[in-house]
Amino acid sequence: MFRQFAPVALVATLAVPLAGCGVNSIPTAEENAKARWADVQNEYQRRADLIPNLVSTVQGYAKQEREVLTQVTQARAQATSMQVSGDDLTDPAKVEAYQAAQNTLGGTIGRLLSITENYPDLKSNANFMALQSQLEGTENRITIARRDYNQAVQDYNTRIRTFPDAVGAKIFYGAKPMTPFKATATNAESAPRVDFGNTN
Repeated sequence: MFRQFAPVALVATLAVPLAGCGVNSIPTAEENAKARWADVQNEYQRRADLIPNLVSTVQGYAKQEREVLTQVTQARAQATSMQVSGDDLTDPAKVEAYQAAQNTLGGTIGRLLSITENYPDLKSNANFMALQSQLEGTENRITIARRDYNQAVQDYNTRIRTFPDAVGAKIFYGAKPMTPFKATATNAESAPRVDFGNTN
């Protein structure tokens, strides 16, 4: 009878120290960070999905602004072609390239929106006003998603570097630190300025 329970007792005895070494908490923190990254990508995709409508609306009024419209379209294509999976989050070069593409797109959106000052009729277009509102909301969502991702990365990176979880991180997972989202462009801490000259 005692021999039957010996393996169970051994497993129970080993489970307590292993649980304290991050066997469960490290994958949980890693998956949380990957989920927050997916939220960041989702919000950037939402912004990218708004851009064709915005470009089409502006194009109807500002046909001579082809250079800006082309830049926005090209920047959107580059930004949407960049994919960074959860497994790539430990590669700073891939994360930085993704961030750079998104920053470039943000800058071209700012240039696109600044040309509206020359077209008073465009500023009163209902479709344009709806797109403005959606774009503002999206930029706010992007900011929140990046903040939540950075918090999840901080939690994960702290967990894999502190005792006792650092033991499990090294022995069981070979865990590497994830890359937080960093502001890499001038004025990147601010969302693209959306100003349609409205006074209300």
